[in-house]
Amino acid sequence: MLDFKTEENRIYAEDGQGKVIAEVLFPVHDGVADIEHTFVDDSLRGQGIAGLLVKMAVQQIRAKGLGLTASCSYAAIWLKRHLEYGSLAEEKPMACNLNGRH
Repeated sequence: MLDFKTEENRIYAEDGQGKVIAEVLFPVHDGVADIEHTFVDDSLRGQGIAGLLVKMAVQQIRAKGLGLTASCSYAAIWLKRHLEYGSLAEEKPMACNLNGRH
């Protein structure tokens, strides 16, 4: 099990050497959090970790009473498949803001 660390607009996990191996970033602008980046190391793919990261981010965003949008293509698709987490404050073009790193 990964030991996730939570910051203001970031949830992540590191390996034993301190390398980030899973991460979701969701900066806030004008009361709306944008899930703009989701990353999972190749060694962890296929284990549901990206979905767990997005779910944790949405829970943190909703607990703060913020609006929600997703410019990360993975997060946008995940949110459309999990409507129980509510609708997006606004639709954004689906493209990761961090040079396509997912």
